Amino acid sequence: MEEEQAELIEQARKLFSGPVTFLKSAPALKFLPDGDVPEIAFCGRSNVGKSSLLNALTGRKAIARTSVTPGRTQELNFFDVGEPLQFRLVDMPGYGFAKAPPSVVETWRRLVRDYLRGRVALKRTLLLVDARHGVKTVDAEMMKMLDEAAVGYRIVLTKADKIKASELEKVHAETIAEARKHPAAYPEVHVTSSEKGLGIAELRGAVFADSLT
Repeated sequence: MEEEQAELIEQARKLFSGPVTFLKSAPALKFLPDGDVPEIAFCGRSNVGKSSLLNALTGRKAIARTSVTPGRTQELNFFDVGEPLQFRLVDMPGYGFAKAPPSVVETWRRLVRDYLRGRVALKRTLLLVDARHGVKTVDAEMMKMLDEAAVGYRIVLTKADKIKASELEKVHAETIAEARKHPAAYPEVHVTSSEKGLGIAELRGAVFADSLT
């Protein structure tokens, strides 16, 4: 099993060291690219470290940026992986914006819900949770949305280097317990640090494996 895991991680490393390019932003479903290859989506609260994680996974410094242009955060951003094309990464707009007008929140909710429910190409979603805070109410709401859409998802703890090991162990255990309450959640919870590289190779292997399902 360990040999298979090591081989998967190496295959993923080679794939991500090749071409990874930004394809397009989609502010509405009609702008989505053809669903002709598998898609792996990333979602999380604003400032959870989603862009940093995408950059770490792909080995780039700035393939994913936050708020490149006004309104960009309300769009689905697609990145092509591999040449020939193997699969796509989808950067979903962050949630939990405290000061956003209700109309903006509703637009976000509609776009995300419709994408999750109607996208056949979507193989897996990665739900990012800040290790310093654990699963917050807005994260639980997102998990409910994923459960209702019957989209299998992995929970990924980010910024694991920012808290003490004992605190991280506690948050990790609590997050695993929360995941078990949700039918679409994987029981395994990934622990990562984009800054230190913790868990990045393993998560990269998991993303690659999910794209093959």
